[in-house]
Amino acid sequence: MIRSSTLSFITEVPLIVDSKQEAELLSRFQAGRQLYNACLNEAMKRLELVRNSELYQAARQLPKAEKKERSDAFKKAREQYRYSEYDLHSFASLTSKNAKWIAEKIDSNTQQKLATRAFKASERVMLGFAKDVRYKVPSRFRSVEGKTNKQGLRWKDDCLVWGKLVIQPIIDSTNPVIKHGLESPVKYVRLLWRILNGKRRWYAQLVNEGSPYQKPQNYVADGLVGLDLNISNIAYVGDNHAGLLPFAELVPIFQSEITKLQQKMQRSQRTNNPDNFEPNFDSRKGRKTIVKKGKVKKGKAQWKKSSNYLKAANKKRELERRKAAYAKAQNRRVVNEILRHGKHIKTENVSVKGWQKRYGKAISAKSPGFVQSELLRKAENAGGSVIKFSTQTTALSQTHLDGSRIKKTLSQRVHRDVTGLPEHHRDLFSAFLSRHVNQNKLVLQSAQNEYLGLEPILLEAYQQKIIREQVGKPESTQSDSPSERVSNEPLTVSQIVIKDEKLNGDVA
Repeated sequence: MIRSSTLSFITEVPLIVDSKQEAELLSRFQAGRQLYNACLNEAMKRLELVRNSELYQAARQLPKAEKKERSDAFKKAREQYRYSEYDLHSFASLTSKNAKWIAEKIDSNTQQKLATRAFKASERVMLGFAKDVRYKVPSRFRSVEGKTNKQGLRWKDDCLVWGKLVIQPIIDSTNPVIKHGLESPVKYVRLLWRILNGKRRWYAQLVNEGSPYQKPQNYVADGLVGLDLNISNIAYVGDNHAGLLPFAELVPIFQSEITKLQQKMQRSQRTNNPDNFEPNFDSRKGRKTIVKKGKVKKGKAQWKKSSNYLKAANKKRELERRKAAYAKAQNRRVVNEILRHGKHIKTENVSVKGWQKRYGKAISAKSPGFVQSELLRKAENAGGSVIKFSTQTTALSQTHLDGSRIKKTLSQRVHRDVTGLPEHHRDLFSAFLSRHVNQNKLVLQSAQNEYLGLEPILLEAYQQKIIREQVGKPESTQSDSPSERVSNEPLTVSQIVIKDEKLNGDVA
């Protein structure tokens, strides 16, 4: 049986949960967590049996060209040890009935969804997408979901209903995004919690059928856009517009606050766990002798965490959550700005994961990978396309309009063409050339023909960047070299305009 596939989007609504309801929800989450871990453990046992079976080993020996025979052989190996999603559903149902209290807390649909979740986690290991599975502790088990909106965990009469629990939501009737979600058919509901400012907040995510609300200013144009993605900015060139957009602009980094909290946590750890650290030692620094702290001893050790340590850890976690939320909201604006000029995108096939090894802090602060994945998702949902081409065969940053290649250092941000053209920003010119890449090859004749029409646009975008630097607007996107400054001056909390409540759901 082939499952029907329809477009879906998520509407997130905050919930009003009193202390009695929260106690009951936490009890149900505990039951769900134990059931998930049991299903995950059973799935891994069955996977191990499958891998060690003769049928599986024989299937591995079949040539990859014989796809059908190979697939059927693997299927028989899985069937032999009942390693499938539906077999794990049966195990979840049987385990819940034997435990009794789990069956009382968790309905059958939610049980099956937990079993599916566990099976998919084990399947990632089987397919080589993950090295191992992760069993859930209470602090990491934060969501459960239903299977349909007809029974069990469901959305009914603008309320979250789960058995005898009826939880009222906080609905902003003036928000068109929320209004559109509430008026759309609901496939199923996901219940989750987050820690905000040290307090647990509950949310219902309605998985709706259809397309999300499209804000008037976030329209998607039917044009071609060339991109050049860097660590801290992205250059784009459309049919009649170009720009250089910084990632996570004006986002607070809270660096001084986080550093102080880390120091406080380190002092607390050393005071309460002296046996877990090597002795301090003297070290020479120039003419001075300084005392250096001993490193953490190798091997697993038991750690005592004081209440002050836990408070500092919670504050640090909250600051990091805020920073990530603000960066995500700002980067969504970057994505929307690019899509306003075209949904057919051409860009280099760069590996953000590879950048993390060299520019870890910059990647963490600016999140170029999020922009990359969000562009792909939104462009394809709008009926567009994203074409990625090889950087080795094109070398756009080195290429000039006459076809010659001159290698540039990372610190050289200006493109001076050998043909005598005006100076251009290196990233903008690379984005222009990317519009003319077909099948991993740059079509120079096409670029030469279009250049005169787009030259004023490229120069205007370059001038706008220079003006922004001169007027002193925070800008951390002047270079993608490792020596560049990663972030702006940190803002205080009172200077932040974006509210946490507006970050959820105001992203269509």
